[in-house]
Amino acid sequence: MQQELTNGLEWLQQHPDLYTPIAFLALVLVAMVCNWLVKRVLIRGLHAVASHTRLWRETNIQESGVIKRLSNIVPALILSNGVHTIDGLPESLVTIVTNVCSAFIVLTIALAFHSTLNIINALYQRRPDAHLRPIKGYLQVLQIIISAIALILIIAALIDRSPVILLSGLGAMAAVLMLIFQDTILSLVASIQISSNDIVRVGDWIEMPQLNADGDVIDIALHMVKVQNWDKTITSIPTRRFITDPFKNWRGMQECGGRRIKRSLFLDQSSIRFLSPEEIEGLQQMTLLKQYLTDKTAEVSKWNKELAGGADVQANTRRLTNIGTFRAYVENYLKHHADIHQQMTQLVRQQAPTAEGLPIEIYCFTTTISWARYESIQSDIFDHLLAILPEFGLRVFQQPSGADMRELRQHAPLSQVD
Repeated sequence: MQQELTNGLEWLQQHPDLYTPIAFLALVLVAMVCNWLVKRVLIRGLHAVASHTRLWRETNIQESGVIKRLSNIVPALILSNGVHTIDGLPESLVTIVTNVCSAFIVLTIALAFHSTLNIINALYQRRPDAHLRPIKGYLQVLQIIISAIALILIIAALIDRSPVILLSGLGAMAAVLMLIFQDTILSLVASIQISSNDIVRVGDWIEMPQLNADGDVIDIALHMVKVQNWDKTITSIPTRRFITDPFKNWRGMQECGGRRIKRSLFLDQSSIRFLSPEEIEGLQQMTLLKQYLTDKTAEVSKWNKELAGGADVQANTRRLTNIGTFRAYVENYLKHHADIHQQMTQLVRQQAPTAEGLPIEIYCFTTTISWARYESIQSDIFDHLLAILPEFGLRVFQQPSGADMRELRQHAPLSQVD
C-alpha cells in the first residue's frame, strides 16, 4: 500500500498540471477533516468532561462560543502553512491564501476575546454588589479597543503590509476618528462619572419625564441605559443624558424604608367657625381628641380669666375653632396609625387660601415602599378624613356641578335663579 502511494506521488510529480490542483484539493480536504475532528470529537469531549464543573454550568461557556471560535483556527493554520509546500501554485495565490488565513485567525481571536469578556461580565453580575458598580461599560470599551486593533491587523494582513505603516497614518486620522467615535468617548466619560459618583445603579427607580422614562433600571451599558417602565415598555436612554439632563432617582426612598404622602384637603372656607360648648363636649367623646380638648380648654379658660372685664366681649376671648380641632385630630390620628412611620417627618399644616378652598396638607411617610400597599394606605387615610369632616362642621370645597345647578333650580324661586 505504501509502495503504491509512493508510485502515485512520483507519477503525479511528473505531471505538474494534475499534481498542483490535486495537492491543493487534498490540502483543503485535510483542513476540513481536521475541522470536523476538532469540533465533533475534541470539543464534544471537552464539553462532556467540563459540563460537570460549577464554572461551566454557571457561565454557560458552551453557548458563548469561545471554544468553537478558537477551533476555527486549526483549519486556517493548516491552509496557511500547507499552501507553501505545494509546488507549482502561483505566487499570487499562495499570498492570497496566506493573507486571508492570517486575517481570519485575527478575526477569530478577536471574537473569542469578545465572548470571554461577556463571560467575565456574566460572572461579575453574580456578585451581590454587582449592581453598585457595573463593569459592562468598561468591558465594552475593551471590546472596542480589541476590535480596532483587530481591524488594523486584518487590513495589514490582507494588503500584506506591516501594521506599523497603518499606525503611522493614524495621527493624520485623529480628527476623523474623534468625530466617528464622538458618541463612544462621551458615553465612556459619562459611564465613569456614573460609576464613580454612584449616580445610577441597576434596580434603581428613576424618572426622566423629558424622555418618557419612569421605572426600574435593568441594564447599564456603555452607550445605553435601559429602563423598564411601569407599563412594561422599555426606554433606552443614551448614557451621557444622565450627566447632561436632570432626572429623579427614588433610591433614597427605597433605602429609607418609607414612602412620602404629601396631599391636601381643600376645605370650604365658609364652613370654618368657632365651636360651641355643646360641640366641644361631643368631640371630647373621641379618644384621639379627649386629652387635646381637656388641655386646650383649660388653657383657653385660663387666658380668658386673665382678661378680667375684657372677657365680656367675645372678640377679645380665645375660643376653639373647628378647623384647629380637626388639625389636632389628624395629627393624633397619624401618630396612632400602624402604617405611618413614626420616626420620620409628620406634618399637618394649613397653607395659604386659594380660590379652590383652604388647603390642609398632610405630610408623612408610610412604613412600606410597596407601590400597591402605599396607595392603599394613602387611600384609607383620606377616606377616613373625608368621611369624618362633617363631625367638625367642615365641608370639602368642590366646584359646582350640573347636579348642583339642578338642585338650586328646584329649591330656589325662579326669579332668584334667573
